[in-house]
Amino acid sequence: MMHPIELILALLAVVVVLGVAARRLGVPDPVLLVVGGLVLGLQPWAPGFELDPNVVFLFFLPPLLYAAAFRTPWPEFRAQLRAISMLAVGLVLFTTAAVAVVAHYAVGMPWAVACVLGAIVSPPDAVAAIAVTQKVRVPKLMTTILEGESLVNDASALVALRVAAGAVTSGVFSVWDAGAQFVWVNAGGVALGIVGGWAVVHLHSWLDRRKLVDAKLTITITLLTPYAVYLTAEHLHLSGVLAAVAAGLWVGNRCERVFSCELYQEATAVWEWIEFLLNGLVFILVGLALRGILENLGSQFEFEALIVYTAVIVGTVIGARLVWMFPGAYLPRWIDGLLGAPVHYPPWQNVVIVGWTGMRGVVSLAAALALPLTVEGGHPFPYRDLILFFTFWVIFGTLVVQGLTLPLLIRTLGVSAPAEELEAERAARRVC
Repeated sequence: MMHPIELILALLAVVVVLGVAARRLGVPDPVLLVVGGLVLGLQPWAPGFELDPNVVFLFFLPPLLYAAAFRTPWPEFRAQLRAISMLAVGLVLFTTAAVAVVAHYAVGMPWAVACVLGAIVSPPDAVAAIAVTQKVRVPKLMTTILEGESLVNDASALVALRVAAGAVTSGVFSVWDAGAQFVWVNAGGVALGIVGGWAVVHLHSWLDRRKLVDAKLTITITLLTPYAVYLTAEHLHLSGVLAAVAAGLWVGNRCERVFSCELYQEATAVWEWIEFLLNGLVFILVGLALRGILENLGSQFEFEALIVYTAVIVGTVIGARLVWMFPGAYLPRWIDGLLGAPVHYPPWQNVVIVGWTGMRGVVSLAAALALPLTVEGGHPFPYRDLILFFTFWVIFGTLVVQGLTLPLLIRTLGVSAPAEELEAERAARRVC
């Protein structure tokens, strides 16, 4: 048996090897990491590894969401707020409902448990979306919508998950209470994140005025910020996810008041390293846990049935997004036209690309692992292992299938960023 520290160090080495291989093959890091985690986890000599679900949510989510939000320009985010909201709220709820219906009728899950599964697999992942779109050249507008959606939809999905999981553990569900909780938790999380971001910007400004700015100190503050706002929000029963995202947006769009050019470059290097390691670890650790999940499911389901169920769930997740995309993209603009507003309809090729860019990742993994082990009365959480199993394969299917075929689809449909956008992006990289 390996000591836990030895195991973590060994896994970090695996992350490095897979990262090098991903660059060599020209594929996004998450694609190879999820494949490597699966292969490693199925080896008979691979050690088992169990994670405290609460540690998963606290350790992995806040910094990854904060970093993705930090890089998102607020003016572009605000300009696409309606499109982002249609995807981040409407599509999340639509996908949750579609997966719940399929899981209930095809797999036999109770409705509350089926809604738990739907909420877990409904949100595309910010880190996965960024990692994949960085490898291809799509118009900036599409990138803004995809990244904005994947930041905000986590909160919608996790609030829906909290309501559904509460119904499973307590056996009680109220539509009114669920709606009120959705509004309160999300609005409160955003407000707290803005307050936290404002406080952090003023802290950095105070340190600068007092000539106390130091790279190590400042970068440490940036690392503590997402944890501080996330924990505060969770203790107040608000959305820690939206708090981290709101703080990241607030601080990131005021970074010129916080960082000098040199300090910004140093902080960026540290954060990119942390993001790479955290994503690598979480995918590989889930791969290590997969063998135990398979062993537990072996006594409950036939292997052939598991294959069919998995294919149906993965197909539903991908199909629900494609079904939603065209009404979601064109119907609001059609209504604008009826009201006399100028309308610009996006090309159908762009809509298809956005529909195909629905990779799931670390948020779904953390949400599945964070499910309670027991319900009221001490009974095991129903179908927990099956939910973990489906979640892993949804991530695998969307990351690998969609992630690897996306460049080919973009070339086939002729969707690419205009030359002036590419030049502007290169110029932006030359300044901090």
